[in-house]
Amino acid sequence: MTPDHDRSRSPGGPAQLSDLLRGHRLAADLTQAELATRAGVGVRTVRDLERGRSARPQRTTVELLADALHLTHAARTAFVAAARPSRAAEPRAAGRQLPVTGPGGAPSGTPIALPQPVPLVGRDRDVAEIAALLTADHPVVSLIGLAGVGKSALALAAAHAVAEQHPAGVAGVLVGEGSDAADVLAASAAVFGVNRLRDLPCRFGGRRALLVVDAVERAADPVAEALRGLLAAAPTLRVLVTGRHPVGLPGELVRPVAPLEVPPLGTVPTARGDLERWPAAALFTARLAQVRREPPTAAELPAVAALVRRLGGLPLAIELMAARGRILDVTELLDRYGDRVLDLATPGGRPGGDPAEGSVTLREAVATSYRLLAPRERAALRRLAAFGNRWSVELAEELLADADDREDVVPLLDRLLELGLVSVRGTGPFRFRLLDAVRDFATEQAAREGELARVRHRHARVVTGLVERTSPDLSGTELDSAAPVLDQATGDISAALAHAAVDDPVTALRLAAALPRWWRFRGRDVSGRRWLRRLLADPRTAEADPVLRAWALLGVARLAAEHGAGAEELPAARAALAVFRDAGDVTGELSARSVLCALLHATGGHDEAREQAAAVLELATRHGRERDMAVAQNNLTWHDIRVGDLAGARRRLATVERLAAQYGERRLRVLARANLAEVARLEGRYADAVDQGRRVAAALAELGDPGHRRRVLGTVGLALAQDGRSAEALEVVAELRSGAVGSPVPGQRRSPSVELVPAAGPPSPGRPEDAVCALIEGTLALYRGDRELAAEWFAAAAEAGADGQDRRDVVEALVGLAASTADMAVLGRLDAVRRASGVTLLPQEEALLYALVARRTVGPRRGTPGG
Repeated sequence: MTPDHDRSRSPGGPAQLSDLLRGHRLAADLTQAELATRAGVGVRTVRDLERGRSARPQRTTVELLADALHLTHAARTAFVAAARPSRAAEPRAAGRQLPVTGPGGAPSGTPIALPQPVPLVGRDRDVAEIAALLTADHPVVSLIGLAGVGKSALALAAAHAVAEQHPAGVAGVLVGEGSDAADVLAASAAVFGVNRLRDLPCRFGGRRALLVVDAVERAADPVAEALRGLLAAAPTLRVLVTGRHPVGLPGELVRPVAPLEVPPLGTVPTARGDLERWPAAALFTARLAQVRREPPTAAELPAVAALVRRLGGLPLAIELMAARGRILDVTELLDRYGDRVLDLATPGGRPGGDPAEGSVTLREAVATSYRLLAPRERAALRRLAAFGNRWSVELAEELLADADDREDVVPLLDRLLELGLVSVRGTGPFRFRLLDAVRDFATEQAAREGELARVRHRHARVVTGLVERTSPDLSGTELDSAAPVLDQATGDISAALAHAAVDDPVTALRLAAALPRWWRFRGRDVSGRRWLRRLLADPRTAEADPVLRAWALLGVARLAAEHGAGAEELPAARAALAVFRDAGDVTGELSARSVLCALLHATGGHDEAREQAAAVLELATRHGRERDMAVAQNNLTWHDIRVGDLAGARRRLATVERLAAQYGERRLRVLARANLAEVARLEGRYADAVDQGRRVAAALAELGDPGHRRRVLGTVGLALAQDGRSAEALEVVAELRSGAVGSPVPGQRRSPSVELVPAAGPPSPGRPEDAVCALIEGTLALYRGDRELAAEWFAAAAEAGADGQDRRDVVEALVGLAASTADMAVLGRLDAVRRASGVTLLPQEEALLYALVARRTVGPRRGTPGG
């Protein structure tokens, strides 16, 4: 047994010295060359000793090596004895045993015939759990998993941790290729200091002992036979086994060893501390430090996260990759090897490895476990490789089902977990995942079998079914649970769209048509709209179900409004409404009218927008659709604000809150409160608007709705500016412009619309950060008395809204411009906008303009823009 990450070879020759020398060298974190230099011997001498080629080295050589390894007391005595044993005491070649040492090389009350454990990263919990199992009444505990996952190192650490609970001794045997049961029995007896199996009970004296048996897959049946004999002869013996698969003994407790946890997809670390919270990344940086002096730079940190994800958290793969960091930086490693993980070879590239032992790629390591599967299990693994991220039992059943005939996949998943081919993380439904190396290998096998296209086709349909089942809940009380389901399936959604768009465009259209709400919540409105337009234009979808195409058209319009292109998609929304009405689809009609209401706000069709909102309220009331009633009331709030009826808007929003509470939907209540914050601002209650708006912004960040959060931050920023709180207002401007809440578009500030928000055309060149940022800057400049600068900002805000947006923003900008310049021509522009939009001036705005006309000059005063 060696303290290494799952050795894959067992060179012949005397094992006692070779394993002990390698174990002490690795524990000291030395390469063969470094040890040879420190001891003053040739590197070939060290290599030959570790390979077992030198049976009886010179005493001087042994002493030099012991000095270089800083061995003392019992550890040194055992090392020298192992190097110069009597012929009668030599172990049998097929089963290696290790001499007795105590922790740290010091004498121990419990004999420990194991090397010292190597430092482990991110395995504290695993060691504690295994130690607890070993101290419980389990005769055999098996650690199973892929090659390189760290079974041997973990077993060694756990064995040392429980040494005191096994006073009769702790020993280890490394199984060799071709061992038979007699070999294993002889080696096992020898490490406890007896020559015959029947002498073990007397040796233990009724006390507990622990035997670690490493690499049992090399001789699985002989090991099983030997362990049955050992346990029968010595009832107080406990066995810790490592291997690719369980031994198959009665009472055996199987514990799969999972790879190290990796940073989740989308993690973009900016500091090493953020990155090293994930054990896989921490191990990589620790091993990288052994081959280069400089830690990863800030520019390399995202590449570290991506690289360890590609390596699947497999410790051996991480070490092999880090060793290449002597020559390449991390970004170069990712570019060069990110798509060649299966070609990583061991042990030549591993720090401290012996090139003479040969080279095994990760592909061959995975293939060894793959060959242990039955043909049907292999076929299932090839299908499961279509999942790019985590998946659930139910999704696996759908993917593996033949026609409509579903079988229980739990035994299959248990078998894959047993062999370390599947990992399990977390407690939710989406907790199963294939390692990247396993998925890459299984995908290669699927391509070789000619079934890759068929597997991807099936995967696209399964993902489409998941999205279609989940997306209706994005507009209901289950939003908090529905959105994370799609978040976890992000990679699979993207892959399904990409493959189905080529081979099955109707399925791709079904998938895309169910995604607009989620795309909007996650700020993917531009790419989502592009997908929908591409699929609608595909001639192969022309004959698809008209209702399906109507949902796709409505999705295009919904997403277009998010980035200021709503005017372009008015015909699409009208066409969708016509289809839904002809089909008698009430849900579709309600959604289409709500979308039209928002689009018409953005394009100046205010009277028709009110008609659409009123139609939604009437239809929803007739069918008892409380949520849609709340949506309609929220949309109608804009019209109350437009005519200056702020009290009416407040009453209507109270109705929205009541309906949303009855329906139990948190998001509707949050959006109603966002609009209440805007009403408070327009009433001049700036402190209330700020407090309410900040609470709403926090709730929207939690819900994951960047568009509405951006708009409520605009309300907060304006209220701060109007209240004279300049520093805080500028912080809001900086956040809006930084893109931290999405990329703002002129006019997308605050809107009573729930289904969609009034939106403007594309921002002017240079992105002056839309009307809301310009309004805040203008208000702040006017508050400071800098009318010239204020006029520039207010003019920019008015210009940004020239092609359509919330006309109340334009009115507010023109009032500010008039107050800044005392230019009577601005009043003409203001009057034209008011007549076109029906916006009524608020009392404070009327007072400001009256003073402007009367005196042709305005002085700034705290509380209102210049008034």
